Amino acid sequence: MITEIVGDVIRPILGGLSLTARRLRRDKATVMYPEEKRELPPRTRWRHVLARYENGLEKCIGCSLCAGACPARCIYVEAAENTDEERYSPGERYAKRYEINMIRCIFCGFCQEACPTGAIVLRKDFELANYHRDDFIYTKEMLLEPLAIAGEQ
Repeated sequence: MITEIVGDVIRPILGGLSLTARRLRRDKATVMYPEEKRELPPRTRWRHVLARYENGLEKCIGCSLCAGACPARCIYVEAAENTDEERYSPGERYAKRYEINMIRCIFCGFCQEACPTGAIVLRKDFELANYHRDDFIYTKEMLLEPLAIAGEQ
């Protein structure tokens, strides 16, 4: 009876404790986030950004190729015509409304590959947490690159 208890109960417990003891001797791989951040792999794709030209015009011409290439169907583009008084992009059209539902996005990068002007870019910013579902729908204003840093990166 006692040999069965040792064989069935105590031996697996001792095996688990010995495994734990071996792991405790190794160097720790803990990173003190957010003070310290790990280097991300070169092909990392996270936060979407709508890029601008150096002169401040938007690169997006409202062609909707990114929305067509998206397998998750999370991109919505509403195009409008540029006028001489109101010029947003160098082409005939611009994206009047551009939205990405980040809850549905699978970060595949197909939108970036499909864009003929290089307007949509996936950058290495992975801090995308929010408290409400509505905050995960990124509008054009949230996605547009600020004018002060246009041309960088």
